[in-house]
Amino acid sequence: MKRIAVLTSGGDAPGMNAAIRGVVRTGIDYGWEVYGVQHGYAGLISGDFLPLGRRSVGGIIQQGGTILGSARSEEFRTEAGRSRALRELNQAGIEALVVIGGNGSQTGAHELCQMGFPVVGVASTIDNDLFGSDITIGVDTALNIALEAIDRLKVTASSHQRAFLVETMGRKSGYLALMAGIAGGAEAVVIPEVETNPEALAEEIRVAYERGKAHAIIVVAEGATPEADGLAQYFKQNEERLGFELRVTTLGHVQRGGMPVASDRLLATRLAARATKELAAGRYGVLVGQRKGEIVTTPHDEVVSNTKTLDTELMELAQVLAK
Repeated sequence: MKRIAVLTSGGDAPGMNAAIRGVVRTGIDYGWEVYGVQHGYAGLISGDFLPLGRRSVGGIIQQGGTILGSARSEEFRTEAGRSRALRELNQAGIEALVVIGGNGSQTGAHELCQMGFPVVGVASTIDNDLFGSDITIGVDTALNIALEAIDRLKVTASSHQRAFLVETMGRKSGYLALMAGIAGGAEAVVIPEVETNPEALAEEIRVAYERGKAHAIIVVAEGATPEADGLAQYFKQNEERLGFELRVTTLGHVQRGGMPVASDRLLATRLAARATKELAAGRYGVLVGQRKGEIVTTPHDEVVSNTKTLDTELMELAQVLAK
């Protein structure tokens, strides 16, 4: 093998640049030329390849986001789009690919591998919903950003004796919301994995006030049922009856944009190094992740056909600690 490429796809995550750096420098150490694919799978289709050297990735380990850019590509979802991407890779003399991203990105990696092209995936998504890895690149940074916001809101909530609803990211996974809720001492957590009754939630907050709490923090995952907007509307409509006012803070993409913390830089570097090691050993069609503290690989067909579940015992713990 003489030439490989690396791309980042899907939602950006703090630590992606550390992973790019890891792929480039360990790849060069193997004696390979390394190229970056700009703008994810869209760049793969258009042949938007950029040669990367050791100095090209100098000073990026501490940067959030991804220097290669990321973009959604509907064309890549089609067989014609993937065939075009393969032609571009072959014409550029690229012999293998490292894909850094989450569920959608790894599905694309799997499909390329099914077409005969060597691909290794690296687990990266702040949602932490990717099968094959206990923790993924970007999660710890995003969690700490959410936690800082909750801590700050708690101060003003106590000052005014108000309830705050804080919406975190996570799509269909409640991991970020649940962990932030536990670590931030929230009075309630609402996640997609457990349906919540608005009236029962309001009762929890009312009881918290009766116990003498000067504030109430409700952490809601963006994919929860009911969603944050629906809960906010319910509380607004019933404000007089419930006896308290609710303010809403949506953290949104703020969680993605932070400078990666040490754990994400280390995780990204270790996963990237293992990805190039897999390529050097001729092992493809796998996702590199971390399980029980060890860097491991999981076949892509298992990754794309399984759903990572959330430990609901943690939800029970959050409810106990909130009392």
